[in-house]
Amino acid sequence: MGVINVLSKQVAELIAAGEVIERPGSVIKELVENAIDAGAKNITVEIQNGGVTFMRVTDNGIGIEREDVRNAFLRHATSKILKEDDLDSIATLGFRGEALASICAVSKVDILTKNINEDEGTRYVIEGGEEKAFEPVGCPQGTTFVVRDLFYNVPARMKFLKKDVAESNNIASLMDRIALSHPEVSFTFIRDGKPMLKTSGNGDLYTAILQVFGKQFAAGLIETSYEYQGVKMYGYVSKPVSANRASRNMQVFFVNGRYVKTKTAMAALEQAYSGCIMSGKFPACVMNIEIDCSNLDVNVHPAKLEIRFTNEKPIYNCVYYGVKSAVMGYDTRDETTFESKSEPEVQPSVKPVFAKPALTGIQMNIPQKEEKEEYNIFEPETSGFSVLAEREKKPENLAKTGEIRTVNLAEELKEAEPKENDFRFDEESSIDFFANVEPKEPEHKEEKKECEPEKAVNYIGEAFRAYIIIEYDEDRLMFIDKHAAHERLIYEQLKKDNPSTAPQMLLEPITVTLDKEEYSTVLENKEAFMQAGFDIDDFGSGRIIIRSAPLLLEKLDITEAFMEISEYLQRHKKVILSEKMEWIYQNTACRAAVKAGNVNKREELIQLAVMLERNPDIKYCPHGRPVYFFMSKHEIEKNFKRI
Repeated sequence: MGVINVLSKQVAELIAAGEVIERPGSVIKELVENAIDAGAKNITVEIQNGGVTFMRVTDNGIGIEREDVRNAFLRHATSKILKEDDLDSIATLGFRGEALASICAVSKVDILTKNINEDEGTRYVIEGGEEKAFEPVGCPQGTTFVVRDLFYNVPARMKFLKKDVAESNNIASLMDRIALSHPEVSFTFIRDGKPMLKTSGNGDLYTAILQVFGKQFAAGLIETSYEYQGVKMYGYVSKPVSANRASRNMQVFFVNGRYVKTKTAMAALEQAYSGCIMSGKFPACVMNIEIDCSNLDVNVHPAKLEIRFTNEKPIYNCVYYGVKSAVMGYDTRDETTFESKSEPEVQPSVKPVFAKPALTGIQMNIPQKEEKEEYNIFEPETSGFSVLAEREKKPENLAKTGEIRTVNLAEELKEAEPKENDFRFDEESSIDFFANVEPKEPEHKEEKKECEPEKAVNYIGEAFRAYIIIEYDEDRLMFIDKHAAHERLIYEQLKKDNPSTAPQMLLEPITVTLDKEEYSTVLENKEAFMQAGFDIDDFGSGRIIIRSAPLLLEKLDITEAFMEISEYLQRHKKVILSEKMEWIYQNTACRAAVKAGNVNKREELIQLAVMLERNPDIKYCPHGRPVYFFMSKHEIEKNFKRI
């Protein structure tokens, strides 16, 4: 008896549906793309319970003629292509005729449609691939799809769905991208009865970005357009000063109006920012690429999220030169934030002039190199944003005369005490950072500590603005990594939950725009952020408002630290709270600590050495790198051939 079976139509359709319909977002994507292909100018999407129990997509497109309604739900039935040659000129979003057949195979579908040339509409009900009703009905022009109980007949697929919140956020992210890909269409997205997105559909890309991501994100963008060997690109990229995203989630690419993930364009974008962005940070963009349909293959991914170019070099060069021109031509001195304007202004419609500028002709405004500022690690500011002190422009060069002084630590600390006319701390508004790090000791020991230091240490100096050198004893030199040491001290302070690490209210709350999935993750982890010193609130539409932050962070670091934490939590959702807090403390300490290359006062470095002496258990930074090491007199004499 043969062992090869011919699958039934129902089983074959369920298997095929699994390739196209992975989750509720897949259904919304296919239905909305069909609505766009039908010429709709207004599309409304409504979901409940993450789309698992209810999805409705309404459009005002041309509608489906009654005689075509049944055929539309047959597999491989489509109005987009007819013959083999049509595959080389696909300009529509849908074309394979699998969407409706796959959707009705795993759900209960109710469709109302009226073609522009008909006097009455049609109602068609199909459940699990079986027809339940087909009748005339009165309805407006266009099509309304209602999809209920997704995967009701495939329980094995149902158990792999995520929580309703996660599925809703996936659909919200999808709607954001589709709204940006077609700014000429007005989109409305309703989630569990609450309006979440509304775009005007006026055809202006910048307006769509404002309505999708908010004015803070839009204010950090610059316009770009370019043409190269038949490839056109236009859109918006982040300003060099704003290109500090912790992930690539805000990089949005469209090819011929289709949202895709393209490594070629992504690599070109990031390479264009080379030298203008910190390592480990990523630029954001909303970019359209137009190319002749014959030069790409859109049929390489079941969900059409990936495409293949016949020749990737023109794509790469077009994106690279277009972005590079915009970035290098941007004058960082002319920085006007969107919020500073009396009334929000919307930039004119994007009508790119695809000139082919020569890079050599770009007028670049190169900011003059600034003098290094002195970085004070223990005198706090009184601004409320940080414990960093006022900085001095021209620090004293201790080695100017070429002399190396060795001094007793007790004498140095005595010299460092503020004189009568020196800057004094405001005890009510400031804190002494190292006083908070220092472990508390019994009162009867304090008097002795004032006149008898723990250990007389001879301070030699600092090498490469990174390493403190002291003569530890008669036989050894001690080299201290100032960043690693300061980082570990702050880390220990945060873990002890010292009162001084309580959140510091910001004079001006900061608004951060996140990808919808990161946005949901932040709201789910409010407790972790609160423990870390961030007081946050939901500002709606993917935005979070930060009202307070850890006192140790500078204002400029708050946004970056917050986004890094958000990205980490999004990638490590299953990590327990204690491990999350451990990472957050490490990240905060690293950002707050003095950096190699900062110019510090001599007495600050001495005090840092004192703190290490008082905390002998500190040997490694939170990331595992050594804080200090010793070099013996014997090693030095051996190198000088004295022994």
